[in-house]
Amino acid sequence: MYLVRVTLATVIYVGLLVRLPQGGATEFVIASVALVLALVFTGVSSWHTHGRRQPASESFLYLQSVFDLGLVTVIVHVTGGAQSDFFPLYIPVIAIAAVMIPVHGTLLVSALAGLVYFADIFWGQAGGHLANMTPTVWLQLGVFLVVATLTAYVGSRVRVLGEEKAVLERELSRVQLEAADILRNIRTGVLTVDSEGRLLFANPAAEEILGLRASDWTGRVVTEQLARISPEFWATIQTTVRNGVRLVRQEAVVHKGKRSFPIGVTTTVLESGVGGAPAGVTAIFTDISQHKRVEELRLRAERLEAVAALSASLAHEIKNPLASIRSSVEQLSRTGARAGEEAILANLIVRESDRLNRLLSEFLDFSRVRVTRVEPVDLFRISQAAVRLVREHPDCPAGATVEISGDPSLVEGDEDLLHRIVVNLVLNGVQAAGAAGRVTVHVAPTSHDLLPRGVVFDQPVTLVVTDDGPGIPDHVREQLFDPFVSGRAGGSGLGLAIVQRAVQAHRGLVLVDSEAGRGTTFTIVLPASGSVRDAA
Repeated sequence: MYLVRVTLATVIYVGLLVRLPQGGATEFVIASVALVLALVFTGVSSWHTHGRRQPASESFLYLQSVFDLGLVTVIVHVTGGAQSDFFPLYIPVIAIAAVMIPVHGTLLVSALAGLVYFADIFWGQAGGHLANMTPTVWLQLGVFLVVATLTAYVGSRVRVLGEEKAVLERELSRVQLEAADILRNIRTGVLTVDSEGRLLFANPAAEEILGLRASDWTGRVVTEQLARISPEFWATIQTTVRNGVRLVRQEAVVHKGKRSFPIGVTTTVLESGVGGAPAGVTAIFTDISQHKRVEELRLRAERLEAVAALSASLAHEIKNPLASIRSSVEQLSRTGARAGEEAILANLIVRESDRLNRLLSEFLDFSRVRVTRVEPVDLFRISQAAVRLVREHPDCPAGATVEISGDPSLVEGDEDLLHRIVVNLVLNGVQAAGAAGRVTVHVAPTSHDLLPRGVVFDQPVTLVVTDDGPGIPDHVREQLFDPFVSGRAGGSGLGLAIVQRAVQAHRGLVLVDSEAGRGTTFTIVLPASGSVRDAA
């Protein structure tokens, strides 16, 4: 609008300079004033909308149309009124108004154009006679009406389409922002490469999992880098590119510094490129280390259940004949004096029978780990009783120190089973620490901030048992909770297996920290509320 106005005003001014007869000073002054007003008004309007970046209101647009009508009327009047060659200038004014303002506004501008043109012809030419209204003038007014109607309709359609486009653009922008926000915040990696191996996109999770910066590799061939980080991951992408078929639930191993961990990968093909070949591949992947651990724990629990069933069966089958053997040996030893070697052998049989009996009792304990009665109990009070029992236990060294601290901590569970947990842990601690060893027990409610990442409990309570012994050997640590695995000579390897099964029966968690020469810490985390009952 600004450009058309200034251009036409300048061209008309130059044309008037050429066409005006000698002595037409009045017309020249009017044309000059019209040009100056057009330049000034356009400059002010442009500064308002572009300099100040103010929106063009409806009143502002009406003002523009009225000014243009006045400018055209002056030009038409100066150049001959009904005989003016500039009469068609009314048409672009009406057309521009139709695009910018609503339909009713376009009709008003068209009516105003007709009125000012009629007034200029009727009163401005030859004193105001109807004779001035020639058929040509009426035809021109009819053209105004037709142009106004057509341009108003077209303008309304353009405006509706423009509004729909604006709505679509806003919706698209909103969806793009939401998608970008989702991709930026999800913990799943999303990576896209084209068929040539150039990186197109990688979200922050992908950068964190793979250990590469998208800003450094976007637009560059990333083949060798991905093959170095995870050969299986890159092979999955290459297979998708080559075959054009999406792959679901593939596994790969990421090598990130000194750490390696598994990821689950799903790939999908982008729209086809030249010759039907894939234009690119998007890989969606996530760290499945935790899932692997959960699966391993599930399999371990199944194995423990099988071992427990077998242990119970074997223990019942062996205990009865073992008791008979022991009883028979005792009776034979009482029937008369025996030589020295016979007495030694008899005592050996009795002693080994007792040891086997204790081992079978532990088998039965392992198989009977069940939460039979759930009620609110004070874990601190249970731990105090367990510590007193361990202090009097025959396997507790005389010089060992066992200390307990903490606060009353209510949990819902089986009191007998919780007592066995504490006894096993404390007894293991004093046996590992030795004659001058020290074992500390601490029980208290804890904060979620102190739990490992990913561990969520309702009102967690922790039982921490620490000893200053030699620590757990590396070859034992990975199988610490498996039955029959022990780091102590003569140990059955069932104590910690019983602890783990008992903690799991209470929907809890066992954490172990051990370093060679610096002792071991067992941390039991239990939910304080009715999680056990709800799970059951």
